[in-house]
Order: sequence, then structure tokens, then C-alpha cells
Amino acid sequence: MRELGVDEVLTTTRAVRRRLDLSRTVEPALLRECLELALQAPTGGNNQDWHFVVVTDAETRAAIAKEWVAGATAYAQMPKPPKPAHTYTDDEKAAHKKVMSSAGYLFEHLADVPAFVIPCIEGRYDGEPLVIQATAFGSILPAVWSFMLAARSRGFGTSWTTVHLAREREVAEILGIPYDEITQVALVPVAHTVGADFKPATRRPVDAVTHWDRW
Repeated sequence: MRELGVDEVLTTTRAVRRRLDLSRTVEPALLRECLELALQAPTGGNNQDWHFVVVTDAETRAAIAKEWVAGATAYAQMPKPPKPAHTYTDDEKAAHKKVMSSAGYLFEHLADVPAFVIPCIEGRYDGEPLVIQATAFGSILPAVWSFMLAARSRGFGTSWTTVHLAREREVAEILGIPYDEITQVALVPVAHTVGADFKPATRRPVDAVTHWDRW
């Protein structure tokens, strides 16, 4: 794979679901490189209270995928908090439909993805005030994004998923994670990609979402 510049990595690291190569193994050495880079991310108070569970065993992946599917089903039935009304353009509707289609593909094939990375943070934050939760998750999310960027630069595809958290305790039992002490924050499927021609996504204009000095 050709070397990618920083801006290209930042603008072409997509949520890859359908174009994950399910027939090719993921090299542990490359995963380790990505994790070493991830550990350079900022973390609240420099606590470095993060952990990453890497899952490559096929039987374990299958067991986790079963819980992931159950979590996705539960999430789909959960009431969602209201958001301000937004009028979607035809292009945005088409993009959303494409995302839902690729998510459905991952729903059916997650167990076949050769590696999962489950980032975790020490402590439990259920029911804590927003500022406490934001501080905790802000101490792990930059590292996960760094991992995903590093993975992109090495020819891997990833996607941020959280639906398994509806079954977090069950996944903790499968992996031996001490549930009362450790919070899982995501499940990131990792695989080589089918092709490498990823492009910047269509986004709303920066002026439509940027507020100077006040809302």
C-alpha cells in the first residue's frame, strides 16, 4: 500500500463494514504497532487507565458476535432521546440508506471479521454526572481514534460500534473482563480492506456547523 499523508489518512478513514476482507488474517505485529501509536494519545490527567482487549480466536469472536447481534436488536428497540428537527436532502437520505445497508452486512458477518479490538477504561460510570462520564470517555476515545487512523495507514479497515454495550456484562463474562471495575466503550472490527480507494465523505459545509463566539 502506498504511503498516505496525514491529511489523507484523516479524510479517508471511513467506517468500513462491507469492504472488510473476511478471508485474510490480521497480522498481530501490525495490530501491536497500531496500539503502540494509540497509546500516544492524550488521556485525562495522564492517567493512562485504558485497556484494549484484542480478540482473534474464532470461537470467542463467534460468541461475542452473538451478543453483539442481541445488543443491536435491543438497541433498535430502545427509545432515543429527541433531537432538533432536521430536513434531510436527497443526498443525505441516500447516504443514510447506504450506511444502513452496510451496517446490515456487518450484522450478518461480524463473526467472520478476523479481529476485534475492545477498548476499555478503568472504573464504572453508570449514572454518573455528565462531566464525570465525559471525562472518562474523553480519556479513551482519542486513543481509539488514533488506533483507527493507524490501522487505515496500514491497509486495515475499522468501524466504531457500540451496540454490544447493551450486552456488556455478557461480553465481559466471555472475555474475563472484571465488569464491576472496567467499562467497555466500543467494539472495533479490524480487517484488511477490499481495495484501498477510500475517498473523503460528503459533509455539511463547515460554516453550517461552526459557531463563532456564541451559538
